[in-house]
Amino acid sequence: MSLAVTNGNGNGRHPESRGLGRVAVVGGGLAGITAALDCARAGAHVILLESRPRLGGAAYSVQRGGLHVDNGQHVFLRCCTTYRGLLARLGALDGVTLQPRLAIPVLAPGAEPVWLRRSGLPAPLHLAQSLIGYRFLSVAERIAAARAMVALRGVDPDDPAADARSFGDWLREHGQSAGAIERLWGLIARPTLNLIPDDASLAQAAQVFQTGLLRDGPAGDIGWARVPLSEIHDVAARRTLAQAGVEVHLRMRAEAILSGSDGGFQIEAGGRPTVRADAVIVAVPHDRVTRLVPASARVPAGVAQLGTSPIVNLHIAYDRRVLELPFAAGVNTPVQWVFDRTASTGAGQGQYLAISLSAAEAESRMTVEELRERYVAALAALLPAARQARVEQFFVTREHAATFRAAPGARARRPGPRTAQPGLVLAGSWTDTGWPATMEGAVRSGGVAAREALAVLAARERQLTMAGVR
Repeated sequence: MSLAVTNGNGNGRHPESRGLGRVAVVGGGLAGITAALDCARAGAHVILLESRPRLGGAAYSVQRGGLHVDNGQHVFLRCCTTYRGLLARLGALDGVTLQPRLAIPVLAPGAEPVWLRRSGLPAPLHLAQSLIGYRFLSVAERIAAARAMVALRGVDPDDPAADARSFGDWLREHGQSAGAIERLWGLIARPTLNLIPDDASLAQAAQVFQTGLLRDGPAGDIGWARVPLSEIHDVAARRTLAQAGVEVHLRMRAEAILSGSDGGFQIEAGGRPTVRADAVIVAVPHDRVTRLVPASARVPAGVAQLGTSPIVNLHIAYDRRVLELPFAAGVNTPVQWVFDRTASTGAGQGQYLAISLSAAEAESRMTVEELRERYVAALAALLPAARQARVEQFFVTREHAATFRAAPGARARRPGPRTAQPGLVLAGSWTDTGWPATMEGAVRSGGVAAREALAVLAARERQLTMAGVR
């Protein structure tokens, strides 16, 4: 079976087969990058197709106004072991930082910061001191929150009944007030699930809290990129893929995947020769999958019903420093999380802040002027130094379909990597990784998809060998 493609310069290539066969990876996000590297390491010849002029999927950066701007603030936790493993493979660990110990400053207008820190005690006692001193809740609310945390440890994230329930309903059933849901539980659930607790699946919320906070003390330590995201997910990724022998073709959009007569696949890409492969890993957003794969793959109808949830990021450049912290969370304010991104953007004097707004249904419909009026005032109320500062730049980036919705019942709609068409494999954070739509979930899905594709190729190779073809 031949693999005919056209490279980025328009030159035809017919690479020789090696090892297990030829794998095409459609989509150059974190899932696709991981799958391509794993397949190449196992001995397959791999070609990666990406419709955009860059790799990185939903975690990327662009240049704007002389600044290197991330499309949004992306963080990871110490428990995100596969994503951190990918960073090591990309030689990009120097481009990120990871807290030695969890410490979240929580700000409110007119109040001193309150810190959510972990101690050296084993989980969940490592959070006890912070919860005792969390004065944004009453004493009664803190006691009730501690009891709810103990109860949440007992929820099975794999239980379909838990998946069918709303996290908000469960919290109220366990004595959580509206204030506690907003000022404590939502502080963690909203950015990790990209949904407010009322809209989120109990099972998915349980997975987040158990994995990140309630079962292992260091698991929730927070990490983030110190450099523009594209230096990691695009530049470093392309370099590593090239070293692994993966052919990367940017600006090459797959339009249809067809079953070949010989058991392989053909990928139609606009204006380019057909790509032929023995296996295909489809690592694209869930709302593109059913339009791309053949009906014989029998992708469950529930995939199209996963829905999406938006994220809005506000980018504000001040003429002076207004925040003396690398990041902070907000309560009693529309500001959810704010990050100092001055160094990574290449900003000179002053300070560049990024406000990340998850589950941003309302904000996604607001104009730039409306957002500026609301959030510049909110930052002035939250950060005293911002009251005398001049805003030199203000712009907005919006991801209207940033993630799938981890709503009640979503787990049942998330498919595994395997389809009814052997060798046609699904990948992406929306597949059934057990994780919400995170960088960790994307990388995990890519690894699982690669194993599935490689297993199919190995089985075919054995059949050909037994038949005397090899």
